[in-house]
Amino acid sequence: MSPKIDGVNSNDKLYGMDGIFVTQIRIKRLLVLFFSIICIVAGLTGPALAQQGHVLVLEIDGIVHPISEGFIKRGVEKATGDGAELIIIELDTPGGLLSSTRDITQHLLEAEVPSVVYVSPRGAQAGSAGTFIASAANFSAMAPGTNIGAASPVSGTGEELTDTQKAKVFNDAAAEMRSIATLRGRNTEKLEATVLQSLSYTASEALEENVIDLLASDLDDLIVKLDGLQTIVKPPDGAKVTIETAGLSINRLNMSLVEKFLNFLADPNISFLLLTLGGIGVIAELYNPGNIYPGVTGVILLILAWVSLGNLPVNWAGAVLIAFAIALGTLEVYVAGFGVLGVGAIISFCIGGLLLFFHTGTGSPMSQLSVSVSLWVLIPVVSTVGLIGGILSWFAYKSRDGEHDTPVVPPTGEIATVATDLNPKGTVHARNELWTAISDEEGDLISSGVRVKVVKVDGIVLTVSRL
Repeated sequence: MSPKIDGVNSNDKLYGMDGIFVTQIRIKRLLVLFFSIICIVAGLTGPALAQQGHVLVLEIDGIVHPISEGFIKRGVEKATGDGAELIIIELDTPGGLLSSTRDITQHLLEAEVPSVVYVSPRGAQAGSAGTFIASAANFSAMAPGTNIGAASPVSGTGEELTDTQKAKVFNDAAAEMRSIATLRGRNTEKLEATVLQSLSYTASEALEENVIDLLASDLDDLIVKLDGLQTIVKPPDGAKVTIETAGLSINRLNMSLVEKFLNFLADPNISFLLLTLGGIGVIAELYNPGNIYPGVTGVILLILAWVSLGNLPVNWAGAVLIAFAIALGTLEVYVAGFGVLGVGAIISFCIGGLLLFFHTGTGSPMSQLSVSVSLWVLIPVVSTVGLIGGILSWFAYKSRDGEHDTPVVPPTGEIATVATDLNPKGTVHARNELWTAISDEEGDLISSGVRVKVVKVDGIVLTVSRL
């Protein structure tokens, strides 16, 4: 006997609520089966895909700072997590911060994936900090026409190092270089000379002196030459591995948008321009209060300048002089200095711009020149700001000099014209002079252009009322 559901034969089609319920059950079972198959396939193929060999390539072009250090750290972690056979860092740097350099060398020495630092393209350099980074990799390679070395440390604050301080800093850096060179089996004497004597080597010289391991014309040539070489990860007690590059795909890791933005800011020319434009914006707001846009823009630019300077080896004496110039320009708005404060602001700004990335500590010439404001940026900006500031100071002096050596204070009853809004304080024109004035009506705004009457004189401050 055929089973029935609510009096309906099981062979018949189900209609109504019972039919819908049965259909929903069947759909749910199909969905569960479908997703189960997907999960099983993903579980089987996922590890296989992750284990597919590839080479991860990163590019570092510019000053070594916390942004580039974070990017390399992310690259090492990604190479380890994705099962890369090799990580290659294409390097072109004039130098950078010692703290970031030490962090990068630690990442490379502790990496579980063999690393290669390739100084390229032709004309590139691994100057100063770049020498430490290249030496810390499992394999160090260079393209023809490149150079490496000049790794002497330089004071990051711009102050002159004493002989004792200099000896400590140089000996510490030299010891670190010897340690790295020993772990990687390179020429400790020649690499130490890049620190103590600021020596620099061409690609062929570096190869001949065992400062680097390979000379390669391009990335493809490098990968071919790496095939079959052996190295130790996490030396000296790590595992010995053989590099097999045949058939490996090349994956490039690019900086994220945030990293690119911060890397863009970490440029001495950008820092200087942000400081300059931010200061001009703040002063412009103070000269014309209530406009809002110059002030808000100026504050934002100054904050970005602070972020930028935090990633660069700054001579803070230069930064303080530029801040002092902004302060003097601000005081010029409120203090009758006859342009003296404005001239002081111009001089302070010019000197601050020159000293912002200038270091007086003895060290490698390459290191000192690696971080500086370009003269093509510095000279036009300083000249323009100086010219504009000079013109404004001259006009300020002339306006305060006036036609009278001793201005005649308008008497009570004198008619004047409001120059700037009285709310309640502002300025009025009377007897060809500009006077500070206060409205006698509390809370009443008197707009510029309105004629008023002097009702009281207190020194050189006038109290006025509407006509």
